[in-house]
Amino acid sequence: MLSTLYIENIAVIEKTNIEFTKGLNVLTGETGAGKSIIIDSINAVTGHRTSKEIIRTGSDKAYVSATFTNINEEIAKKAEEMGFPAQDGELIFSRELSVSGKNICRINSRPATVSALKELAINLINIHGQHESLELMQSDAHINYIDNFAELNDKIEDYNNSYKELKKIAKYLKNQGGDDEKRLYDIDLLTFQINEIDNASLVVGEDDELNSEKKLLQNSEKIRSYLDKAKNILSGYSSTSSACDMVEEASSNLIKASNFYEEAEDLSNRLADVSYTLQDISSEINDLADNLEYNPSRLEEIELRLDEIYKLKRKYGSTIEEIFEYRDNAEKILNDLLNFDTNMAKAKEKYKRLLQETTQKAEHLTNCRKQAANEFSSRVEEEMKYLDMPNVGVFVSIEEINLTPKGKDKVEILISANPGETPKPVSKIASGGELSRMMLAIKTVLSESDIIDTLIFDEVDTGISGKASMKVGMKLREVAKNRQVLCVTHQVQIASLAENHLLIKKNVKNDRTFTDVSTLNREGRIDELARIMGGMEITENTRNLAEEMLNN
Repeated sequence: MLSTLYIENIAVIEKTNIEFTKGLNVLTGETGAGKSIIIDSINAVTGHRTSKEIIRTGSDKAYVSATFTNINEEIAKKAEEMGFPAQDGELIFSRELSVSGKNICRINSRPATVSALKELAINLINIHGQHESLELMQSDAHINYIDNFAELNDKIEDYNNSYKELKKIAKYLKNQGGDDEKRLYDIDLLTFQINEIDNASLVVGEDDELNSEKKLLQNSEKIRSYLDKAKNILSGYSSTSSACDMVEEASSNLIKASNFYEEAEDLSNRLADVSYTLQDISSEINDLADNLEYNPSRLEEIELRLDEIYKLKRKYGSTIEEIFEYRDNAEKILNDLLNFDTNMAKAKEKYKRLLQETTQKAEHLTNCRKQAANEFSSRVEEEMKYLDMPNVGVFVSIEEINLTPKGKDKVEILISANPGETPKPVSKIASGGELSRMMLAIKTVLSESDIIDTLIFDEVDTGISGKASMKVGMKLREVAKNRQVLCVTHQVQIASLAENHLLIKKNVKNDRTFTDVSTLNREGRIDELARIMGGMEITENTRNLAEEMLNN
């Protein structure tokens, strides 16, 4: 479960540490106090797309961390496989945002990516916001509810592998189905290209070697001049004294001095070594000069070869390696064209076999969905009736369509709000309050089959009040028996059922807005419930009613 959430410099929150407990946690506060910021912060630390605009004005960075405790073995195993071993059943997510757009993410203090946060968090926490209620208006999303309820993920993945392979073969058949004239043209072109590359007898790295040799030949006269000057300085060919002679003379004088002054002996020896080294260098310079030869015909030969390589690079790739890669790919395509009839026959046979295999898997998915649909609709209908929609009827329509990545089914949830009414699409008849309750009903049904320990409901009470709100609160409390539930609400009926009540309050200090989050004790809860009921004026009667609701 989510034990603590630390937020720093997110929107109007400067710094806060929120403690959550097992069971039902509710968050209340006046409109604009920052309840949505808590959800935004959880979204950020669990790897969802986040804008740098949420960083508090005047701050360069923002930071969020979330501590999950008592995680189950399946999630611990996944974390271990991803390189983030859990410590005593605990995972700590953190994410730092900066105005420059840079993100620093960690899991248990180890560097992580945003995608790693999301991949692991999807097994830890599920956030239901108003946008998910709107998903009910989009029939394309309905198939996911049935698939999750029927636990078809493995079967869908197996089907999807076959489907992808089928589409790949279909694309091949389509691309290879051109006219004979174009095929013959392609054969001639590819044959020419392959021969042109082969006839060039390219060698990887030869262009670099040729350029080096070209540079040497082009500058041979200049190099010889430099070598001659260096040799003359050392050997003295152009002056009365050479460097070698002067060093040798200095060494000889030091030897003479060492007869009377011992300290000069070491200097004499060192200078003698220098003399030998200079003589060796002079000899090696002479060898370099002897080996240096200006050859105009060789230079012309190099330039012609480099020009040939340059023309091939313009056609087939920027490097010799890329030219070879182009040639190998061209040969593969050419072989396919030369064996067109045989390859097409094989591809058609493979397509036929894959189509049959994929269709059978799709039919199996259809059967699984139909079996699950009746139980799903019955369970959701039961939950909705409990949520103060006594006359509702829920039905699942499954129509056959062409093969898609999810099978050959168009799934749509239909409802009838009153007896005798024809079931219609949710988007046609559901109000905001009905959408919220239907989504809660679906979440309740689906929650029994997943491993997620923390469910978050952001304003699930939209469009409802009174008795319906009380039923929603009781259902949230029921769901929270086996897992942690966090709920942002404006309804006193829901807030009164909390096992942990958090107040989000906005304050203004020195012309800056600050949001604080605090855990309420019993007296604090009475005051907050009275505020929700009474608005601006909190009377003794509203406080008494609030206390009565807590007692009940």
